[in-house]
Amino acid sequence: MKTLDLISELRTITLQNIDFAQKLHDLPEEELNWRNDAKSWSILECLEHLNIYGSFYLPEIESTIRNSVSSSESEFNPGFLGDYFAKSMQPKAKLNKMKTFKKTDPIGSKLNRNVIDTFIVQQHKLLELLEASEKVDLNKLKTGISISKWIRIKLGDTFRFVIYHNQRHVLQAQRVLTAQLQIIEKSEA
Repeated sequence: MKTLDLISELRTITLQNIDFAQKLHDLPEEELNWRNDAKSWSILECLEHLNIYGSFYLPEIESTIRNSVSSSESEFNPGFLGDYFAKSMQPKAKLNKMKTFKKTDPIGSKLNRNVIDTFIVQQHKLLELLEASEKVDLNKLKTGISISKWIRIKLGDTFRFVIYHNQRHVLQAQRVLTAQLQIIEKSEA
């Protein structure tokens, strides 16, 4: 795939995520913390989960780019493992449920709208990093991953994983909001 096409796709997804998060500011915290059931996440828990991942990946990506001496490459070729991770995060019509690691599971946390602000700041940082990535080789540069310091994947795959993961959980948050609105509509009918 063309590197600039990939960066453009990832930028578009990130801008959509920012747009959704900005709209959440209008909702009361009670609605932002509402859960469909005891085991599901609220809107804020979905975003906090992403903030936890962002606090690992954003510095990892930034350090990799900053310490780079490579130049850009017009084509990006996903790596085997990185492609697997990225594709497993891509939203699909019927999402496969995944168990999250305990350290990244925010369920039951006392959260407020600061979670939204942190998410938006992280998404803007991601946009900056995507822009900076246009000048480096997404094939040659590698980053660590959150589950093992021994595994490293191509920078392009790291961007794909992080942004598809963000998209996946923003869609989850949208479904929570939709379910909540449907319940409100039924109770008012």
